[in-house]
Parts: sequence; structure tokens; C-alpha cells
Amino acid sequence: MITRPQPTQNEKVLAEDDFIVSKTDLKGLITYGNRIFIEISGYSERELLGAPHSILRHPDMPRAVFKLLWDTIQSNREICAYVKNLAKDGSFYWVFANITPSCDSHGNLIGYYSVRRKPRPEAVQVFSGLYRTMLEAERRAGDGQAGMKASAAILHQILEQKGVSYEEFVFGL
Repeated sequence: MITRPQPTQNEKVLAEDDFIVSKTDLKGLITYGNRIFIEISGYSERELLGAPHSILRHPDMPRAVFKLLWDTIQSNREICAYVKNLAKDGSFYWVFANITPSCDSHGNLIGYYSVRRKPRPEAVQVFSGLYRTMLEAERRAGDGQAGMKASAAILHQILEQKGVSYEEFVFGL
């Protein structure tokens, strides 16, 4: 059992040529992680394999973002997102994540594959502010579905104001 670390203000930054790769099963349990994933997360391979990918979820990330990610990949579509992750030592690191469903030779969904790279600093600025606003909405509305709906409403409102889809917003930064 992995204990959740206390977040710190220490940031780890990916190198330009770093690519974090991981695979999970349909429940989000880690089945593979490359060397860079192991190094930046601070967990050993043994600790990561079989653990839920959510062990990396930083408390600064709104639940509505993860709902969007899960809804998208479970409908067999890929998605890209800016994500703030939490390392074992409590430090954090931002990534630009591409999450793709993995299918067998018959087209059946068998898991998920994610490649993450160093995000653009300008995008991190935008998304850290957006996520802060979404988290405030979640907290005001309370735990459960009400909080998640309030948070998602903030995201949808911004997308509507800009006249773009989520993908257009992500790739436009």
C-alpha cells in the first residue's frame, strides 16, 4: 500500500527530450512504466506496477479534468491534457499528456497508453490558473457530483467563451 505524500513546493522539470511512458489496464492499474517515469515519480518499478495511476494525482488537479480524461478514453478516443503530477517525495511536475486507448487485434479495449512530455511554460500558466478556478468551484459546491459538475461548468464556460473545443484549446496554447 502506497501512502500519499504531502505536497511540497519543489518542482521537477522534464528535459526537452524526456518522454514519460506508462501503460495501464482498464481499471487504471499500472502495467508498465519506462525509466523516466520511474525516475521522475520517485517510486520504484515494484511500487508502481499494479498500483493505480491515480497515486500520481496532485491535489491541485480538479476532479472534473480526470472525469473528462476517463470519459474520453473509455469511449475509445485519445485525448491530450496538461496535468500536474505528484511525486513520491511530495514534489510536483507538469506534463503534456497524450492518453490513448489500447485495443487488441479484434478492436477490443484492453488498456491505456500514455506518453507525456515537457509542457510549454505558457500553457502551464494558463492551466494552473484554470485548474485553481475549477478547484475553487469544486470546494464551494462540496464533495461528490455537485463539486465535479461545478468544476466542469467552469471549463465548459471558458471553452464556450473562446468558441473552441477542449482539443482546440489544449493545442492552441
